[in-house]
Amino acid sequence: MPNHFHIMVKVNVLTVGVALSDADGSHGKERNLNDSIGIMLRSYTNAINKQQKRTGKLFREKTKAECLTETNGITPSFYNSKYGTIIRVDQPEDHYPQVCFNYIHQNPQKAGLVKLFTDWEFSSAKEYAGLRNGSLVNIEVAKEYLSVDKII
Repeated sequence: MPNHFHIMVKVNVLTVGVALSDADGSHGKERNLNDSIGIMLRSYTNAINKQQKRTGKLFREKTKAECLTETNGITPSFYNSKYGTIIRVDQPEDHYPQVCFNYIHQNPQKAGLVKLFTDWEFSSAKEYAGLRNGSLVNIEVAKEYLSVDKII
C-alpha cells in the first residue's frame, strides 16, 4: 500500500525472549518478537533512506491495529467474553488467519489501486498465484495452515 504495509507472520514458539548466540558461541542479548520487528523496520528504513539519499524516520511513532473484518466501520468482528476473545467472520469455515491472509492480498484491489489483486507489484499474491517466483514467502507453510487457493 502506498502509505502502509501488511505483514503476516507465523510464530512457531512464543517465548519471552530468545537468547542469541554471538559469533564466538556465547549468548548475547535476548530478543523477543517485538525486538525482531523493530530491527526489521529499522533495516527497511535505512534501506529506503539510502536509496532516496535522505535521513530520518519513515514510520510514525505509534502504529495501529485494525479489526480486519469490521463492517462499515461500526461493528467489530471480535469481542471479549469471559471465555476469551470471540472472533466473528462472515464465513465461519474460515479461521482468523485465513481472514488476515485474504485481507492482506485483497487490500490493494479493494482500495482501487489495481484491477486485480495479483496486479499489485508489492504483494506476495503473485507468488501464491504462481505468477512470480519470490523468496520471501513460504508457500508450503501457507498451504499447511491456510487455504491459499481461496485467493486465487
